[in-house]
Amino acid sequence: MTSYKELSAKIAALMQQAEAQRKAEIAGVVQQIRAQMLEYNLTVDDLGMGSGRKSAAKGSTVAPKYRHPVSGATWSGRGKMPKWLATEVAAGKDKGVFFIA
Repeated sequence: MTSYKELSAKIAALMQQAEAQRKAEIAGVVQQIRAQMLEYNLTVDDLGMGSGRKSAAKGSTVAPKYRHPVSGATWSGRGKMPKWLATEVAAGKDKGVFFIA
């Protein structure tokens, strides 16, 4: 019966052997792929394997719901409340006063 250490050593040796074989075969595979791409007039973009990064979809613009009567600054009601509105609400004004009808 073989020990754990012996099996681990065999696994490590086989992994090194497999990696060496993989590296040896890569050149041939790449050459085959390039030849087929030339034969079918394909580009890298045709393969659909770009950088792997997708640009984030832009969110839709939301119409403003609140407007400051003096400065004309607006807020859509999404995200953090702007300073101008927070100041007015803290001063005791109702947020509904600034609502755009």
